[in-house]
Amino acid sequence: MQIYERYGGFSAIRRIVSDFYDRILDEPELAPFFEHIEMARLIDHQTKFIVSITGGPASFTDVQLQRAHARLGITSEQFRAVAELLKETLEDHGFADSDVAEVMRHVRQREGSIVSGAKVSDA
Repeated sequence: MQIYERYGGFSAIRRIVSDFYDRILDEPELAPFFEHIEMARLIDHQTKFIVSITGGPASFTDVQLQRAHARLGITSEQFRAVAELLKETLEDHGFADSDVAEVMRHVRQREGSIVSGAKVSDA
């Protein structure tokens, strides 16, 4: 059984993603990225991304991720902060450690498609 199915499919993943964005918006250093963003649309896209990496019926390419994030100037530090919030959200929603690790492996593999700003060590 895929991770996607194990945790309740699309509607459950959508609830998790909504919680994830609530957490992001509570972070002063991350929230500004989401000003002037239609959150319902973003949650829909992120849900499809998480569905795709958990074995569900959706797909995303690295090119799509690059296009969506290129103008944002996201740093490695910001990427890691968001990734940590995702990890905490998955854990809080009862994901097994092995499933959290699998999701986070997929997320980390895409860092190069999302990060476009100066690395913290470059600043």
